[in-house]
Amino acid sequence: MKMNDDQHPSQRRTSIGAQRNPASQEAILQAATEILAERGPGSFSIEAVAKRAKAGKPTIYRWWPNKAALLLDAYHRQKNPHLHGDTGDLQRDLTRFLMELLAFWRRGGSGAIFRSVIAEAQTDQAACEALAAYLAERRKHLGSQIRAAQAREDVRPGVKPELAAEMLSGFAWIRLLTNRLEISEEEAAEAVKIILNGIRARR
Repeated sequence: MKMNDDQHPSQRRTSIGAQRNPASQEAILQAATEILAERGPGSFSIEAVAKRAKAGKPTIYRWWPNKAALLLDAYHRQKNPHLHGDTGDLQRDLTRFLMELLAFWRRGGSGAIFRSVIAEAQTDQAACEALAAYLAERRKHLGSQIRAAQAREDVRPGVKPELAAEMLSGFAWIRLLTNRLEISEEEAAEAVKIILNGIRARR
C-alpha cells in the first residue's frame, strides 16, 4: 500500500489484506462519522476520511468498494442497536420500531445522510448496489420479528416476512423523502395496524 506523502510511517495504520484490521476499521468509521457531523453528506469524501483516519485510500476501497458503502456503515453505527427488539407483541414492537426510526432520522443529520445515499443511488450503479445490499440486510432483521410472530401463530404461515417488512419500511421512506418525520404514537400504531391486518392469522 502506498503511503501518503504527508503521512509519517509511525502514524500509518496497518491493514491485513482483505480481512479488516479492527483498529483501522474503527478509525475509518470514526473519521467518517466525525466528518459527517461536521460537514454533512455533501462534503463527505474518501479522501477526507483517509486523511483524518491516517489510512491509505486503497485500504478504504478494499473494505468499502465505494463512498456509498462507507456512508451506509457510518450511518448504521449511529443507530440504536435495540431498534428491532422483540417483546412478543408484534403490534407494539413494530410501532416502536417505526417511531424510533423516524426519531433517529430527525436528529443528528442521520436523515440527511440516508437521503443523500438514496439520491446518489438514482444515478450511480455502485451506490444503488450498496443501498440494495444494505436494505436486504435490514429487511432480514425486521423480517425476523415477523417470522417469530409466525412461529407463535400470530401471523399467517404463507406470509413472506421480508415482504411485509419492506411494506413498513416503505412507509418510513415516504416520510423521510417528503420530510414528514414527526409522527404520533397513535398515527404510527394505525399505520402498523393497517399492515398487520393483512398478515395476521385468522382466529
